[in-house]
Amino acid sequence: MHVPDGFIDPPVSAVTGVVAAAAVAVSLRGARRELGERTAPLAGLLAAFIFAVQMLNFPVAAGTSGHLLGGALAAILVGPCTGILCVSVVLLMQGVLFADGGLTALGVNITDMAIITSVVGYLVFRGLVKVLPRRRSSVTAASFVAALLSVPAAAVAFTLLYALGGTTDVALGKVATAMIGVHLLIGIGEAAITALTVGAVLAVRPDLVYGARGLSTPLKLRVGGDLIDAAPATAAAPAAESAPAPAARSHRRLWLTGLAASLVLAGVVSFYASADPDGLEKVAHDKGIDKSAEEHAAADSPLADYGVKDITDARISGGLAGVIGVGVTVAAGTAVFWVLRRRRGGDAGPAAVPEGERV
Repeated sequence: MHVPDGFIDPPVSAVTGVVAAAAVAVSLRGARRELGERTAPLAGLLAAFIFAVQMLNFPVAAGTSGHLLGGALAAILVGPCTGILCVSVVLLMQGVLFADGGLTALGVNITDMAIITSVVGYLVFRGLVKVLPRRRSSVTAASFVAALLSVPAAAVAFTLLYALGGTTDVALGKVATAMIGVHLLIGIGEAAITALTVGAVLAVRPDLVYGARGLSTPLKLRVGGDLIDAAPATAAAPAAESAPAPAARSHRRLWLTGLAASLVLAGVVSFYASADPDGLEKVAHDKGIDKSAEEHAAADSPLADYGVKDITDARISGGLAGVIGVGVTVAAGTAVFWVLRRRRGGDAGPAAVPEGERV
């Protein structure tokens, strides 16, 4: 759903740029509260993972494909403010390096693909986990529904922006029907990817899933026929503290596994992605919106269109571009979140959910 230059007129693009800048500024402050010592590196990795998975277009209808937007996934794993920043980093890297999504439309894309999907996805998720049983399966199910609804929400947002600043004379009803219809289908793929990813992290490190915090059931003891809260565990002895923490080792394994998966997805699996246009491209072509598209300012970039310039082998060119993209995104994301974590003041962050009390 990357909006190119020319689809939305300059005044509306400028307003969305201001909205996006304000939201990013607020998210920078909010992310300091969300990021913990162990989740800051995870946020940088998550940005790279979203970049990689966005290269994997999947078929959804005749001649149409879709790809992950990632806002709901990021918000559930690392928090809504941090999630907005994750997707914004991805969009910035895509626009500047890969000529994917217009530079003058960067505000439109951040508003649509980062802010709307993260906020809508997280609100739906939180509403569901409050009424569902306190189980891991409930977190996964809530993730599925939240991601499913976040995609058509982004389609509605684009339609509203088009109504305000569209540069072609196409009936709004036709745009809305086509955009929402195809993105409902794309939402199913988004939901499946999000639920699988959240479920996988829950299985190995549930304490790193931001959306699952506060959902644990306190340990109860029966005393005199009444149930009372158990006392918190006492601190470990100094000798035990000197030993490497299993959680820290698990965190490193998770990070390395996630990075390896991102590199494989972007560098190898992306070659087999659907070549059909995505939902917005298809609607824009069918309805004539793309007549107003402008050439990307970074069209001559060495990595434009996810290929390395002067490498003629499509498999090597695309794979290398994907690997470079993952590397640059994880470096940029990690740098941003490391700085935010440092500025937070060096506190320990939210405590991990105790073993045995996790969702």
